[in-house]
Amino acid sequence: MTVHNAIKRAALAIVLSTSTAAVAPLLATPVQAASEVSVVVNRQPITSFQIRQRAAFLQLRRVGGNATQKATEELIDEELKKQEIRRRGINVPDTAVNEAYGRFASENNMNEQQLAEVLSRAGFSSDAFKDYIRVQMGWGQAVQAHMRSAEKMSEQDVVQRMLAQGGQKPSTTEYTLQQVIFVIPEGQRGALLGQRKREADGMRARFQSCDATYTFAKGLRDVTVRDLGRVAQPELPALWKDDVIKAGNGKTTPAKETERGVEYIAICGSRSISDDKVAAMVFQSSDLAKLGEQSGGPDGAFLKKLRDEAQISRR
Repeated sequence: MTVHNAIKRAALAIVLSTSTAAVAPLLATPVQAASEVSVVVNRQPITSFQIRQRAAFLQLRRVGGNATQKATEELIDEELKKQEIRRRGINVPDTAVNEAYGRFASENNMNEQQLAEVLSRAGFSSDAFKDYIRVQMGWGQAVQAHMRSAEKMSEQDVVQRMLAQGGQKPSTTEYTLQQVIFVIPEGQRGALLGQRKREADGMRARFQSCDATYTFAKGLRDVTVRDLGRVAQPELPALWKDDVIKAGNGKTTPAKETERGVEYIAICGSRSISDDKVAAMVFQSSDLAKLGEQSGGPDGAFLKKLRDEAQISRR
């Protein structure tokens, strides 16, 4: 199952469970109940409060069975995922999480405040749901990184795959990219975000070439231009991949709010490439995509490995 589908299923379950009647509180108000450490995962505690919240979330998603037991197991898995995400230095920006949260609300005919109210009435919270989204996004990146390191294809593997396809060597698109960042100083996001977005859109509208970008940027304050060089399509960052492919040669992606401010990517040029390295990259990318759609998939095997190696103490 893909990361997006995992989160979307949770969001859809929330809507389905609230579509016919108002949600009654499933649990006592969390602040009214004592919280104590229930499980320790590699020295990281999971509290009874967290378990109560997750049990409410499971009930809201209409997951059957013992809610407390299932909540505990889900939180253990989630803690292992968080630890692996941190170990790999993966950072999921707040902007990406907020964008996903807002998109799920919109797709299910709610605004963000209405979704927050649904969650709150059920004993969960918007912050907890956003944390759930963040972990799913980061875990997807961790699994991909693990698979790339564990499943590198040898030259012999590549040759065999090509022979199986009639000897045809796969090709992909290589992009020459430029990153333009309209920096927002820390603490000034609320005041400057709208202005920086307008400036970025104005610069995008005047885009002619990557060489000309530097000239335009000289007349603007706190604008950073970075030449990213050549990047093959399978190696494009997930945050920008779809936008780069859709934009095409000589265009720019839509401007996005990021941790640094507002930024966009310019596609300076593109070309089709095909060699043994590209073949391995294309085959591996295809394999990862197929694995990600399978039930259990590589994430299930990787999570089991982390569980087997973990120190888990139940109290």
